[in-house]
Amino acid sequence: SPENQQKLKQVRLRLDQGIAGQAATSRITVNVKDAATDPRIHRQADETTGYTTRSLLAVPMVDGNRLVGVLEVVNKVGGPGFTDFDQRIVEMFASLATTVVIQAQLIDQNIQSERLAAIGQTVAGLSHYSKNILSGISGSAELIDESLSTDNPTMLTSSWDIMKRSIARLSTVIEDMLAYSKERKPVKEWHTATEVLEDAILTAHSVMERQKIEIQRNYKLDKARVHVDLRGIHRCLLNLLLNAADAISHDEGIIMVRSWMTETRAMVIEIEDNGPGIRDDVVGNVFKPFFSTKGSKGTGLGLAVTQKIIVEHGGIIRVGRGEMGGACFTIVLPAPKEAG
Repeated sequence: SPENQQKLKQVRLRLDQGIAGQAATSRITVNVKDAATDPRIHRQADETTGYTTRSLLAVPMVDGNRLVGVLEVVNKVGGPGFTDFDQRIVEMFASLATTVVIQAQLIDQNIQSERLAAIGQTVAGLSHYSKNILSGISGSAELIDESLSTDNPTMLTSSWDIMKRSIARLSTVIEDMLAYSKERKPVKEWHTATEVLEDAILTAHSVMERQKIEIQRNYKLDKARVHVDLRGIHRCLLNLLLNAADAISHDEGIIMVRSWMTETRAMVIEIEDNGPGIRDDVVGNVFKPFFSTKGSKGTGLGLAVTQKIIVEHGGIIRVGRGEMGGACFTIVLPAPKEAG
């Protein structure tokens, strides 16, 4: 029964105890045909589970010189004890089981190593990134103090603008970490599709204006409405717009925002730039957490968070090369289940 199986899992043997201990120590198969008369049988398992062991076959699981475990088979069905043929079959299964266990251990070790490496890399990257931002805030504070003491309004205005941007960048890092670290069910409301797009473009306007980047629009939405978490989708679109701005040349940059509704009322959004595009050897990694092509300028969380939010909406996001030669990100948000 499941209760007895749970009790059996609680039984622990030392290497000098029982038939399993002997098989483990000697690395030789032990075949007990009459357990009732064999003094080597460890009776605690029977007492704990209520089983009565009549016959037992214990096969060591060995990888090279390393003991992996012991495979035990208890109570031969339809016979007084396990035969030599039974022993060969169980030894074959033990060999296969050893391979599976070794592979599982290697996979677990690799996962742990990759996880630790990713954590170390992320902590280092975030620390360096945050330190740069804090340095900017500290420098701005000193300039603000100086401008106040010298009554220099021009310096005060420019220094305050730098500080606000630095605080916004630090806030973005923290929000990305929080967004990626926990599951979140989107809080969906009805919005016009155009409103969703224009909200993000308006937020990015100051960056585009400062870098003299032209934003072009190609909407085929009419008065279509979508049922989305506006804050989440705004974050996704803003991430893509700012990434595009980082990738393209100042004064010559173009970002094209396209959107249309499919026949099934799914909303498709494309954000394309005329930058160099994403290299073929890294395109498969862009949505992985902590992967960044920006060096110390990026945390590697922006696109991971973007994908997470889109998936939480039931949608998909993919990246390829656009008509202008740069990167083209495509988002597909599914049709709402209820009418709006």
